[in-house]
Amino acid sequence: MVSRFEHPAGSYKKIFETCEDLAEALPATVTGRIPPFLKGSLLRLGPGLFEIGDEPFYHLFDGQALMHKFDFKNGQVTYFRKFIRTDAYVRAITEKRVVITEFGTFAYPDPCKNIFSRFFSYFKGVEVTDNCLVNVYPIGEDYYAVTETNYITKVNVETLETLKKVDMCNYVNINGVTAHPHIEKDGTVYNIGNCMGKGASLAYNIVRTPPTQKDKSDPIEKSKVVVQFPSAERFKPSYVHSFGMSENYFVFVETPVKINLLKFLSAWSIRGSNYMDCFESNESQGTLFHIAKKDPGEYIDVKFKGAAIGMFHHINTFEDQGFIVFDLCSWKGFEFVYNYLWLANLRANWDEVKKAAMMAPQPEVRRYVIPLDVHKEEQGKNLVSLPYTTATATMHSDGTVWLEPEVLFSGPRQAFEFPQINYQKFSGKNYTYAYGLGLNHFIPDRICKLNVKTKETWVWQEPDSYPSEPLFVQTPEGVDEDDGT
Repeated sequence: MVSRFEHPAGSYKKIFETCEDLAEALPATVTGRIPPFLKGSLLRLGPGLFEIGDEPFYHLFDGQALMHKFDFKNGQVTYFRKFIRTDAYVRAITEKRVVITEFGTFAYPDPCKNIFSRFFSYFKGVEVTDNCLVNVYPIGEDYYAVTETNYITKVNVETLETLKKVDMCNYVNINGVTAHPHIEKDGTVYNIGNCMGKGASLAYNIVRTPPTQKDKSDPIEKSKVVVQFPSAERFKPSYVHSFGMSENYFVFVETPVKINLLKFLSAWSIRGSNYMDCFESNESQGTLFHIAKKDPGEYIDVKFKGAAIGMFHHINTFEDQGFIVFDLCSWKGFEFVYNYLWLANLRANWDEVKKAAMMAPQPEVRRYVIPLDVHKEEQGKNLVSLPYTTATATMHSDGTVWLEPEVLFSGPRQAFEFPQINYQKFSGKNYTYAYGLGLNHFIPDRICKLNVKTKETWVWQEPDSYPSEPLFVQTPEGVDEDDGT
């Protein structure tokens, strides 16, 4: 699956150029054949505005949220796009400057204001961005564009009009939620975010939002915390991008990449600070793996630990013969991978892109296995007895269970990321196939398919083509897990 493509012409730089709204949908040129069963809309979100007037955004995740819509019908495709009218976007366009601090770009106070009001604006509290550039998903009958803060934005998926901004803090004890929830067949949504727990200590809450209500009330108003995970450090939550969910359990991976809350709260009084300045790594922590029962929610107080990894995306999680098996797209070590996603790095010439990526943590697809019953076992013995994996779990004398993974895919500076599966039929179940976006030194230049049982890989790649993450659509009468498009 290693990429054989070089990109010396630098055509990947187009990914990081500002786009404009479209007034109407455009017909797409189709090469090949689109299956006739493929009907409906594919929605994608990503950064689309990389500077305001003379002021640039500096980090990939600062670009303002642009929604793309592909409509499929009778083998034909139309394409439409529109910026989401978040507060961050509207105010920036109106004032022709960066108004709300983003991930890696500090918003300076309005230079037209007098010095007293500028000074005061540094201390009025954190104005959190609502730039919802990461994902879009349904809650009840509505669709929301999301980032990782407490704000989610309701959108009309037909017209791509922005409808309203919703603050999740109004409904549940949460500082923010991830952009990667789990959605059950009935429409129940589960998500995770950090919060202030008992005695002003940090914790992580799993929030359940019910499906469409018979009385047509908003399901978000009925959101509830179902279980709480403890935090390893009192004022430093780990960065959380996704979590695992099987039929009966949640899996939460607490990595050594931390948000220093004291820095976060004071950063806005320091000229030039942004979110990226608030991240640090706890090199001594390693990685902690937490599990909890789903219904009723109950934290299982056993310390599962492993070597330090960075991690953004869970692939799938399932139970088998008294074990929880979960597969991750991981990055070896404790360094924060987002340090390598500054736009200046990504827009560099190909030799420079490669040179920067040589310094970054190495990507690896890993399988971990957690035994659900660890009380009767003796120390020093591998507790994992599943015949199909080399992943191990070993009880140490202090009661910690040390996890070693099985590596499902590894290629130097070649990442299998943004994973997808046949989610409708195999989420939370023993599965065979994962699909991913292949990153070649952080440049997305291929689509990959991985058999997690045999480790066999397949790749689609064409010159000067830079795809988005894949999405699997099962053939209507399809029986096999990978019978689809």
